[in-house]
Amino acid sequence: MVKTEHPGEGTRVAEYGFHNPDRAPLGIEVTSIAHLASKLSRQALLGVHRTDFHQIILITAGEATTMVDFQEHPSPLGTLLHVAPGRVLRLPRPIQPAQPIQATIVLFTPAFLPPLEAARTLLSPFSPAVRNLAPHENTSLTAALDELAAEYRSAVDEPGSAATVELLRHLLAALVLRIARLPTPDGSRPGPATIGSDTFLRFRHELEHSFATTRSAAAYAARVGYSLPTLNRACQAATGRNAKALIDARVALEAGRLLAHTDLPVATIGRRLGFTEPTNFGKFFTRETGLPPGTFRAHQHPCGAASPPDTTRPPAPAKQP
Repeated sequence: MVKTEHPGEGTRVAEYGFHNPDRAPLGIEVTSIAHLASKLSRQALLGVHRTDFHQIILITAGEATTMVDFQEHPSPLGTLLHVAPGRVLRLPRPIQPAQPIQATIVLFTPAFLPPLEAARTLLSPFSPAVRNLAPHENTSLTAALDELAAEYRSAVDEPGSAATVELLRHLLAALVLRIARLPTPDGSRPGPATIGSDTFLRFRHELEHSFATTRSAAAYAARVGYSLPTLNRACQAATGRNAKALIDARVALEAGRLLAHTDLPVATIGRRLGFTEPTNFGKFFTRETGLPPGTFRAHQHPCGAASPPDTTRPPAPAKQP
């Protein structure tokens, strides 16, 4: 990983681009959390960051906790994480500092992975980030990771072997497809690709480009070329939520990222996300997360410096006599 943070107003979050320290042109790195920890600063290891590449992590020993997009996830042995580009991650860390964890980590660029129709949902930023594997699933994926790691070492040791690089691509594809066919955390099996999934993917792409400018489900339906009922059915099939719920969740997620990882005033964050009135932003964020913006920010940095005051929380209603 190479730090690519662009200095800007109030930025806190670290951003990393892909860089393979073993073989620079190769768009994949297979490593361990112990090896990664030996190369990273303490701040990078314990802090939160975004990347422009995919991260697959399998906990192979010990008990950890991991944070993805402000959600803490217990991560015992057999926990599998996939963190898509753009999501906020704090690497797994042991629950008991005296009991270190072990984990295999695969980092890869979107371009290195061959096109995989059946894995489009898995690779999206909307996919569940954490899965707790059954013993037989853990055994199967551990074997796949071991084979991938062995071929990765061959690619590093034999940089002239085009066949080894191509084999790496296919082994990575096989690993991703194994993960894609796993049950989702709610126990359901992923279904086959349909026109509904195509509709959802178009919507997801448009949402990533436009969430800061519009929160209208009808506007998104028009932009992707479907009726609103069709869009809602596609979203419901893919995620269990309608289009408006997904739009609001995406805006709230970005707001949370900015609150947690920048020093921008709350009102400025609201304007960036299309709210002309700070009070409306405060009401929206409180409805979506259960906390007003200032309180949410304080919870993310309980021991840090004081944050700018929250001026968006609506006043409490006057008590009735």
